Amino acid sequence: MITVMSKKNIFLTVLILFWCAFTLCPLNISNAASGNLPRIGVWITVFSEEKVLYSKESIDRLIGICGETGINDIYVQIYRANKAYYDSDITDRTAYETILSEAGEDTLAYLIGKAKNNNLNIYAWINLLSIAANEDAGVLKKFGKDILTRDQYGRTARQGDKKDELDKYYIRENQLFLEPGDSRVREYLTDIAEEIAGKYPGLTGLHFDYVRYPAAVPFIPGSRFTSHGISYGYTEANIKNFKNATGLDVETMEYSRENSRLWDGWRRKQVNALLRDISEHIRALAPSMKISCTVVPSIERTYLSTFQDWTGWLRKGYVDYVVAMNYTDDTALMELNSSSLLLPGLDKKVHIGIGAYLLKDKPETLKDQLKSLRELSPSGIVIFSYDEIARDEEIRKYLSDNFRTAPPLS
Repeated sequence: MITVMSKKNIFLTVLILFWCAFTLCPLNISNAASGNLPRIGVWITVFSEEKVLYSKESIDRLIGICGETGINDIYVQIYRANKAYYDSDITDRTAYETILSEAGEDTLAYLIGKAKNNNLNIYAWINLLSIAANEDAGVLKKFGKDILTRDQYGRTARQGDKKDELDKYYIRENQLFLEPGDSRVREYLTDIAEEIAGKYPGLTGLHFDYVRYPAAVPFIPGSRFTSHGISYGYTEANIKNFKNATGLDVETMEYSRENSRLWDGWRRKQVNALLRDISEHIRALAPSMKISCTVVPSIERTYLSTFQDWTGWLRKGYVDYVVAMNYTDDTALMELNSSSLLLPGLDKKVHIGIGAYLLKDKPETLKDQLKSLRELSPSGIVIFSYDEIARDEEIRKYLSDNFRTAPPLS
C-alpha cells in the first residue's frame, strides 16, 4: 500500500511540475501551433537583378531562400507595360521568348511545380491599368489612344504631356494609364487574366496591381478640389457615359458638393466594374484561385483620389484579400497606416506591404518594421522586393529567427 501511494504521489508531483512549467514559463512554440505570426510574402519584379524567371538555377535559389527564411507566398510579376513574361497569345510576348531562349523552357511553369513540391504559394502579379511608359503598347495600337485616361486638362499621367505652368505645383505619376470606364479596356484585361489562369492552373492565385486611377502629388480629396489639383477619368467616352447615367456634363455642371460626389462615385464605380468583371470570370474558370489586389495605404486617398473602394471589394467578394503598399522609411508612419487599415471585420483580409528597397542601407529600420508588424499581427506581410532579401544575409537570418513557421493558407 505504501509503495502504491508513493507512486501515485510521484505521478501527481510530476503532473503538477509539468503544469507549472507550461503555465508559468514562456514557450518557444511554432507559429503553426500559435497561429499568431503573419504569413510572409515577397514581390519579384520583372527587373529583378536576380533574374528569377531567366534560369532554373535562379528559381532553385529562390525556393531555397524561401525555405531558409519562412517566406510562404511568392508574387512574381508576369505582366507589365502590356508585355507578357508568360506564354501569351494576346499581347507582346517578346520578353517571354527571351526567357525561353535563355532558360530553355517555360520557367513560370517550372516555378509553379517547384513551389508546389515545397509547400509554397505562387501568385501571378499583373499590372492592370498601368502600361508604364509604353507608348507603342499593342493595346493602344488595337484600340487607339482614346482608351488612355486623362486629367481635366486632357493630359495623360505622363510627365511632359502638354506641360504648362501648373506642373510647377504638382508631380504626375509619369505612367500611361488605361481608362477603367472604357468597356474595351475591361474586356481586354479580363481576357489577359483569363489567359493566365487558364494556361497556368497550378497558380495559387492572381495578384492585381494598379487597379486604380493615377495619383498625383499633392493629391486632392475628390473633384471638389480640381481647381487646386488634378484628377483623372476625363475621357470622352467616360464623360459621355456619366452624362447618360446622370444627366450631368462634368465639364459644364454646377461646381457643387453633390455633383462632385456623383462624379467621384462614378469613377469609383468604373474601377469596381473592372475588378468585378475579372473576378466573376476567374471565379467561374478557376474557383480555387485566390484573388488579391494592391491598394494605396491610406483610406482617404484610396476612396477619394485613386478611387479604390477596397473595403467594398472585400465585402462583395471581388477579392479574397488586399495588400497595402505601406512603403516608408518612417516606422512610426508605417505603424499608423497599418493600424488604420486593419478594420474590424476585415482585418484578417488585409496584408501589409513594406518597402525594403527604401531600407537597403538601413537594416535595423527594416527589422524594426518587421518587428512592429509581427506585434500588430496582420494576416500577412509582403516585402518589396525579393532582391533586398536575396542580397542581405542579415535580413534572411532575422526572418528565419522570427517568421520561420506560418499558419496554413485559409
